[in-house]
Amino acid sequence: MKAAITATAKYLPPNILSNHDLELMLETNDEWIRSRTGISERRILNDLEKPTSYMCGEVARQLLEKRQIDATEIELIIVATMTPDMLFPSTACFTQKIIGASNAWAFDINAACSGFLYALNVASSFIESGAHKKVMVIGADKMSSVIDYTDRSTAILFGDGAGGVILEPAKEEGYGILDTRLYADGTNGTDHLLMLAGGSRNPASHETVDKKMHAIRQDGRQVFKAAVMAMAEVAGEIMSRNNLTADDVDYLVPHQANQRIINATAERMGVDEKKVVSNVALYGNTTAGTIPICLAELDESGKLHTGSNLVLVSFGAGYTWGGIYIKWQ
Repeated sequence: MKAAITATAKYLPPNILSNHDLELMLETNDEWIRSRTGISERRILNDLEKPTSYMCGEVARQLLEKRQIDATEIELIIVATMTPDMLFPSTACFTQKIIGASNAWAFDINAACSGFLYALNVASSFIESGAHKKVMVIGADKMSSVIDYTDRSTAILFGDGAGGVILEPAKEEGYGILDTRLYADGTNGTDHLLMLAGGSRNPASHETVDKKMHAIRQDGRQVFKAAVMAMAEVAGEIMSRNNLTADDVDYLVPHQANQRIINATAERMGVDEKKVVSNVALYGNTTAGTIPICLAELDESGKLHTGSNLVLVSFGAGYTWGGIYIKWQ
């Protein structure tokens, strides 16, 4: 019994932060940002009273409406996020409260930008085992809450957003989530993309705030090299394991880190650019939200049909990375 996606949804905040807006805040310009990242604007949830769970709730409501089911039918909620409302309780529990999913249990997964793929794999395991029949998986991040908007290297990259899916048993054999490969490399990856304070290693203090240790820090060159290699290799592994050629792949759905990484990954895979899903120009990097947002846009545009072959690939802090092969039901 394989798990299939039966509903998709996304939420992007209405407030737009454009490259021209950033020109007023940083020593940068639109051409510099576009040429290096492919990003022209990103969405910002600028209401301080609206945390990550607000976006999760908006996605969850849409999923229930599209699937035409009640929240009480959901048995498990998994939220992938690196910007939880609080360290505890989980953002998934807040999401459960928002929609009234009284029969569900809930927890978060933090694998940074790879979080949605990690969560999707965990959720599919509960479907495959027969333990559950309806699982909600959401990837969401309010990255504006952990960005130093005086740091040009990170401020231009990230935006806020959320996307999600409902998983249920596939109706027929040979459809749904057919293969998954997930990896992590803490030995080489923990120092290049991180937030130094806020956890048990550096608890919040006046010093950590003054030193801006609660904002994301990134070694862009190291992350770029590692991301391209890892995403291309895991995509190739997924294709090889499932006897897929580049012609067989209907859509490559990569993590939307920046356009250069997306292009380099597709080129190494030999996949035609027309098959590569990209919305990074409009939303920037929404971390755990990028892939489910892409899936929702593909679904809403009518581009997915029964039998479509999708390869999802991601890379994030840790390092974490992975790939998933889905044959659309």
